[in-house]
Amino acid sequence: MDLPVLSLIVFSPLVLALVLLLLPGDPVAVPRRVAFVFSLVPLFFSLVMVYRFEAGVGELQLVETLRWMPSLGVDYSVGVDGFSVWLILLTTILTPAIMLASWTDINHRVKEFMFFMLVLEWGMLGALVAIDLFLFFLFWELMLFPMAFVLGIWGGPRRRYATFKFIIYTMSGSALMLVAMVYLVLAHAKSAPLSFDILSLYDTPLSYSEQTWLFWAFALAFFIKIPMFPLHTWLPDAHTEAPTGGSVDLAGVLLKMGAYAFLRFAIPLFPLAAEAAFPIVMALAVIGIVYGAMVAYPQPDMKRLVAYSSVSHMGFVMLGIYAFDVTGMTGGVLQMVNHGLTTGGLFLLIGFIYDRTHTRQIESYGGIWAVVPVFSAIFLVVTLASVGLPGTNSFVGEFLILLGAFRTHPTAAVIATSGVVLGAVYMLTMYKRVVFGPVRHEALRGLRDLSRREVVSLVPILLLIFWIGLYPKPFLDRIEPTVELLLARVERAGATKLFQTAAQPAVLTTRVAAR
Repeated sequence: MDLPVLSLIVFSPLVLALVLLLLPGDPVAVPRRVAFVFSLVPLFFSLVMVYRFEAGVGELQLVETLRWMPSLGVDYSVGVDGFSVWLILLTTILTPAIMLASWTDINHRVKEFMFFMLVLEWGMLGALVAIDLFLFFLFWELMLFPMAFVLGIWGGPRRRYATFKFIIYTMSGSALMLVAMVYLVLAHAKSAPLSFDILSLYDTPLSYSEQTWLFWAFALAFFIKIPMFPLHTWLPDAHTEAPTGGSVDLAGVLLKMGAYAFLRFAIPLFPLAAEAAFPIVMALAVIGIVYGAMVAYPQPDMKRLVAYSSVSHMGFVMLGIYAFDVTGMTGGVLQMVNHGLTTGGLFLLIGFIYDRTHTRQIESYGGIWAVVPVFSAIFLVVTLASVGLPGTNSFVGEFLILLGAFRTHPTAAVIATSGVVLGAVYMLTMYKRVVFGPVRHEALRGLRDLSRREVVSLVPILLLIFWIGLYPKPFLDRIEPTVELLLARVERAGATKLFQTAAQPAVLTTRVAAR
């Protein structure tokens, strides 16, 4: 019971990455196999975390605190709640899948690639469990460097351009957040001891104008990471040039950090400014949904198509979060996990077929069902999950998001619904052109179907697609109480008609008090 499970989740990838560096790089089978086994360790601890996580409790659980820099008010403080528990599990599931998928995708500097993927996992997990603002910012920045190395060393022909663009965008947002973070902590220190503790900072007395400036400084950093229209332009280039493992982590986890940070920081720290931004954020979310879908449709490159689809899907996530409704926000959190599974699966599959043909151009395919039926069948399942077919995970998330959005902004919900239709159009059109019809090119007749290793890497994703789609209750039971707690906190900070209508504060306050 005293096992520091969160610290073990966070630091096991770093320790194992350093051990990996001490091992020989040749033959390459050694770092490949060892890295895969090492990646199972954080997964094991994350399963222990899920087992120990108590459903129906919205507060932070499994909290660990250690005095770190007391003179600066900085502690090593970690915890988990409904916002982060499933994202942590998602991260630890995708990493072993990446290790397996990279056995043929990465053929040079294999040990170094596996090292950076474990370090990247360390940064992502640290950001998800940090409940000290300084610690969060540290991990937020640490995520940037391993991803930049993966993109810059193992990326495609335009990798330098994509890496430079990725660094400039993300560091610009981080600079704004750093300034706002320092101002917030100093403002809190005027009436309380110096502290970076998130729960303490939630009670910082700020004027409306201060909240507004600080909110937008944080929000712009998070918009870039999501990415929200019009700050999305770094994403297609990064996805197109990144190796398969980099694309999976980028789409599966890194994009979720911005949306997660809205729930953890921007909304509870600055509730009045967050409410005032309601029409702007809702408008940007809806524009992103429709724009991402319309730009995805004509893309000739499969990877670039899926990259633009992420702009649309993350617009749905922000629509749910900014519905300020229990149902919509719960759906938004769940959809973060859903998008990580479906888009991660799509990038894995595209990477597998690219290894065989060395092209991602849709026109280079056609009629491959007869040649690679296992690949085609799994590709169909993940594609249907991405478009939200009932019985799959994305249907649950999108339905909850639209239901919640209808309660607070019916017009936005109606327009966003068109994104569901457009998503089906571009995804199913791509699938039809790649898989069905006669075999278009003679070279395709010699394609190898998925190997056992490649199928194994996809099995956890497929299981979760159907589990969430058919029985989402275990997931929702752990997300909803935290959503209720956030909305109750926002309502106490300044009850407005928007929050009263969406969050039903009397019911929320009663539930929270009962817990």
